[in-house]
Amino acid sequence: MTYLFNSFRTLTTAILLIIAMSSNAYAMPKGDASKGELKTPSCRFCHGSNGIASQPNYPNLAGQQQQYIYDAMLAYTNDMRLGPMAGMMKGQLQNLNAQDLADIAAYYSAMK
Repeated sequence: MTYLFNSFRTLTTAILLIIAMSSNAYAMPKGDASKGELKTPSCRFCHGSNGIASQPNYPNLAGQQQQYIYDAMLAYTNDMRLGPMAGMMKGQLQNLNAQDLADIAAYYSAMK
């Protein structure tokens, strides 16, 4: 019985540590929309200068939730988001750091 209790306690501790670490792994820095605007020239070709995509197969970014945009960009850079445009998106984002991504996310989420 003691063995079972210790195993359960170890498993519970491991799960709690994984949850705690994973929530901090993608903690978004505070984004600055004015800086984000300067970092979006290549984004505008597909997502539009006003955040409305030029083609229906590209997503609109204007007014999208900041955390969602940040998480999506981070997922592309970490090969966690797949699809026909994943390679292109990773290439566009590869030279940007977490602060750059947060600034871009702030910029698009501030658009109405």
